[in-house]
Amino acid sequence: MPWELREHAGRYYAVLFHYALPDDAWAVELSEAVPAPVTGTETPNAAVTHLPGAALLVALVPDEDPNLQPTVRVYSPDERVVPYEVMRWFMELVADQVERCRIAFEQGEPEAVE
Repeated sequence: MPWELREHAGRYYAVLFHYALPDDAWAVELSEAVPAPVTGTETPNAAVTHLPGAALLVALVPDEDPNLQPTVRVYSPDERVVPYEVMRWFMELVADQVERCRIAFEQGEPEAVE
């Protein structure tokens, strides 16, 4: 599952992309990233410093029916703050995923959105 990482005001945020089978949609998850575990001097990918944490927001982007609208779910048992710039970044990535899904649907290539 690919993800993107961004630092903002000393905190790291991650956006993770995966397919959510129960929803028949692509899930784009925003989380506050957590430090990657240090497993010794020889790590498979030493460039990975942070990993996605627990989801704060999840956008569901349907890929089988262009008439279904994307939705956003909020996961926050305690009050969490998402900085404006981080929210804009997340929503831009969601908009890109919506566009990829719609183009692939129109071209009849649902696997092209991966």
